[in-house]
Amino acid sequence: MSEAVLGSICGRPRRGPVSFFEFWPGWLFYTPVVLFWVAQSIRHGSATLPSLANPSIAAGGICGESKNEILDLAGKVARPWVADYAAMTTLAHADSTDLPVALAAMAQAGLQFPVVAKPDMSCNGVGVRVVRDEAQLAAYLAAFPRATALQLQRLVEYPGEAGIFYIRHPGEARGRITSVTLKYPPMVTGDGRRSVKALIAADERLNAVSHLLLPKLGAQAARVPAPGERVTLVFVGNHCRGSTFKDGLHIVTPALEARIDEIMRDVRDVYFSRIDLRYESLESLREGRGFKIIEFNGAASEATNIWDPEMTLGKAYREQFFHYGQAFKIGAANREKGWKPVGLVQLARLWRQQKKLMAAYPAND
Repeated sequence: MSEAVLGSICGRPRRGPVSFFEFWPGWLFYTPVVLFWVAQSIRHGSATLPSLANPSIAAGGICGESKNEILDLAGKVARPWVADYAAMTTLAHADSTDLPVALAAMAQAGLQFPVVAKPDMSCNGVGVRVVRDEAQLAAYLAAFPRATALQLQRLVEYPGEAGIFYIRHPGEARGRITSVTLKYPPMVTGDGRRSVKALIAADERLNAVSHLLLPKLGAQAARVPAPGERVTLVFVGNHCRGSTFKDGLHIVTPALEARIDEIMRDVRDVYFSRIDLRYESLESLREGRGFKIIEFNGAASEATNIWDPEMTLGKAYREQFFHYGQAFKIGAANREKGWKPVGLVQLARLWRQQKKLMAAYPAND
């Protein structure tokens, strides 16, 4: 076993472009998490108890939840902090009238191009694409599954992106921020000589994830950017698509925590959520201003700071066990109040439906 791997297992950060476990197969990394979930299920007498961590969300947000319905839970206090969005459903049969329906929904919500088109039921950025005009929107809708809900959301131009984990137990007056992930999309800066592919190869982190980036770039990889031109390689802020995630818990201030708590107490019956947002600057975010929320994620939310390249494997699992343990505790408290967890059969049905749809969505940016 190498010294780098041994050091990371023993708790010493491994400094490099990726953590040694960042791109492990899912079954390998998540096996201890599944075993922890099983142990919690036995302890609490329910494998689906976390579905009560957010009683107003379908299955609590374990899977199969609606992005539109979750954002609809935001009240008058929370709504101004949420990026404007419009919901629509494609027609049952392929028809050119999908576009007029979408444009009408955008007009009603006060949206103009560009917008972010995304499936209503999905995860990991699957099917998410920026559409900048009617032609791009028409192409997206034509490739979208029939009779299926989607969301059109204002493109938030703020440069920063973060995931903030919020937890509040039923009966608590205030919640708290338990994790912050600062997300940095893969990007190269042109020199007028080298292609995008060559610039990727010259960057240690980007070269390490080039197998994720190059297939999506296609012919764009051969383009030579002008000197100083910054080229963002993917839009979706996901580590498995090449973005760099950094642990940002140190940025939390009383002002930020108070603002997030104010917002989340106005999102009905949501106690356990990772809030994905874009922010103007770290200074403004620390002050609890200058940001827009893109999504509220539910009970299957992951504390994504675990994908910081300097994260140790031990700390990553401690983060996972803490957060999912909290989901079970919140679910138990809501069960005592009379809520009933989703059944395993229903949960399996939602999972199959989501998996089927995700295989049919258009390619993401």
